Amino acid sequence: MAALTRRGILIGGGAGLGLVAAWGLWPRHYQPNLTAGPGEHGYGAWLKIAESGRITVAVPQAESGQGSWTGLAQVAADELGADWRTVGVEPAPLNPLYANPLGLDDLLEGMPGRWRPGDATSATPAPMLTAASSSVRMFEEPVLAAAAAARAVLCMAAARRWDVDWTQTRAEVGFIVHEKRRLRFADLAAEAAALTPPDPLPRGVGGAGALMGKPLPRLDAPAKVDGAVTYAADIRLPDMLHAAVRQAPPGDSRLIGLDRAAAGQVKGFVALVERPGWVAAVAATGWAAQRALEAARPRFATAGPVADDAAIAAALDTALKGEGRPIAATGDVAGVFRGARLFAATYQARAGLHAALETPAAAAVQRDDTLEVWVQTEAPGRAHAAIATATGLDAARVILHPLQLGGSFGAGLDATVAAQAAVLAIELKKPVSLIWSRGESLLHDRYRPPAQARMTARLGQGGAILGWQAQIAAPDTGRALAATLRPDAGSALALRLDPADRYVTGGAVPPYRIPAIAVDHHPADLGISTGHLRGGAHGYTCFFTESFLDELAHAALAEPVSYRIGMLGGEPRLARCLSTAAALGGWEGGGAGSGQGIAAHRFRGSHIAVMAEVSAGPPGGRPKVERLVAAVDCGRMVNPDLVRQQIEGGLVFGMAQALGAATGFAAGLADTRGFDRLWLPRLADTPDITVELIASDEAPGGVSELAVPPVAPAIANALSAATGQRLRRLPLVD
Repeated sequence: MAALTRRGILIGGGAGLGLVAAWGLWPRHYQPNLTAGPGEHGYGAWLKIAESGRITVAVPQAESGQGSWTGLAQVAADELGADWRTVGVEPAPLNPLYANPLGLDDLLEGMPGRWRPGDATSATPAPMLTAASSSVRMFEEPVLAAAAAARAVLCMAAARRWDVDWTQTRAEVGFIVHEKRRLRFADLAAEAAALTPPDPLPRGVGGAGALMGKPLPRLDAPAKVDGAVTYAADIRLPDMLHAAVRQAPPGDSRLIGLDRAAAGQVKGFVALVERPGWVAAVAATGWAAQRALEAARPRFATAGPVADDAAIAAALDTALKGEGRPIAATGDVAGVFRGARLFAATYQARAGLHAALETPAAAAVQRDDTLEVWVQTEAPGRAHAAIATATGLDAARVILHPLQLGGSFGAGLDATVAAQAAVLAIELKKPVSLIWSRGESLLHDRYRPPAQARMTARLGQGGAILGWQAQIAAPDTGRALAATLRPDAGSALALRLDPADRYVTGGAVPPYRIPAIAVDHHPADLGISTGHLRGGAHGYTCFFTESFLDELAHAALAEPVSYRIGMLGGEPRLARCLSTAAALGGWEGGGAGSGQGIAAHRFRGSHIAVMAEVSAGPPGGRPKVERLVAAVDCGRMVNPDLVRQQIEGGLVFGMAQALGAATGFAAGLADTRGFDRLWLPRLADTPDITVELIASDEAPGGVSELAVPPVAPAIANALSAATGQRLRRLPLVD
């Protein structure tokens, strides 16, 4: 039985307020603001129990299909001893109690200026954030503590009625039980909420353990299956207007032409609204708004150079020729390389697209002195601040309703659409729904940055790698993310003092035991907007690393799996993933004509190996991925079905990144503007998928992004085996 002390719990008294549970690392002046409705009793910042028997868990993470609502609710229900059929969730309100420093640190790959747990003097705590596969890793402990405290006071309330020692009672499937007597949680909710939990606080007793590790059904699935879930584009309010937006190209751009008369001829047209950098057509329906925008033919001019493929390639080449910023260094690489025969290869990755099924959307309405906004967001605090800044309103007058996301993959970190909808609602004095078109979402995406890597290595006796150097050219995407998500002075100062951008080189340090390693970032100004895409920089650095490693294995006349395992003395979990994937996939050595390739990666505390079987396809056609086999060690699992779903989805997502889902640029704009130019796997393209989850008692690792990075190198290595041709550019097919 584990014990918690009140150092980890904040206590507030009074019926209706109940137990105030929060992680003890937070500054003490924050109070919970979780609202209890009629018949509900609040148990602090995380739980409510209704007199009807329904248990509600407040979840600070956005649900975009990754299963965090179910996973965190399962953690709470297990510790509480609840009946899963009575458990639901609701989005947590904006409050520093729900901030996510782990997600911020992992997203930025340890860049300076990060929020450090225990820093109670910070004026700007870490934001509420859904990122970096951090939901369970960050919030399991505070949710467990809150549930343990709630269970204890429920037991105490029942013990008072029975006049027994509360430690002799237990929680069991929604009841407090003592011998043959039973009382429902619902019957005790009001009384228990007024009690103070014991110190020390017992954890892991009673019914705890009955739900952990079980493949419970997802809480968000029924509403998604029957269409009942409400997304931002679904919001409808009385007298609502609809808007379509056109935004200026990146750079110093301005509006130079607009045909107002033509827009006014569209039936249902209401207004054209101009702001620096964008113009919106507003009408009675979304279709009319889009037609009016097209009729208006907004035209922009950009001063200075504009981005195109040639300029981006030249900038990356120039950056690689310049001096790099050291990211990681082990041993003396220069000394190892001096006078030796070296193996070298250059790899490239084009800009990656989010292309979520749901395009950016938001709805807004001004009522008296408040502004309400509904939006898909992974960073509600950032969206809230962006709305206040764009409208000039005091932040206290802005009410934000964060909604589920129809995909996102990092696009929800951007708050542009929320700010635009808010501006339109105030300008027109009516409710407004703004939905970006598919073309607009692709033209003004915050792309995974284009990157180029020069990989160099020296081989020794028996093919051992004696030295390894990765020089990666990419824009300063991490610094931009840090400035956006942590705009406080301390972070800005730290970023100036440490110029290295660890985000864009995330995952570039190989997990293998190599005596001398150097990883450098060569910053490149590409003139396009970049941001976080599922997997982050790992989506290309794993491709660089595992493809080059495969080339070295073949140069050393070594079998690729044993070659990798031989260098994993300090990574037994990754070695086990490799051997498991190879065994399950029927690995034949990856020799010429086999069409088999393998890759491995460690990410957010988890480990994975992926084996691919590929056939070349018709001349000039797209290769066919026949099989993907993944072996995963992600530590202790709350819900293995959620893990399996995320791995399967990540494999398909990684396949899309390997064979499509990218864009080039011409005249400052992306040249991929619709699904007709964006290759995404259809059901007929989906390979046979096998996922093996390796049991582990290690701490939970991240899962949502884990399967994405190793897919592209596994496919590239398989194509090399099938055709003898080494492809060094992502996507592998233009």
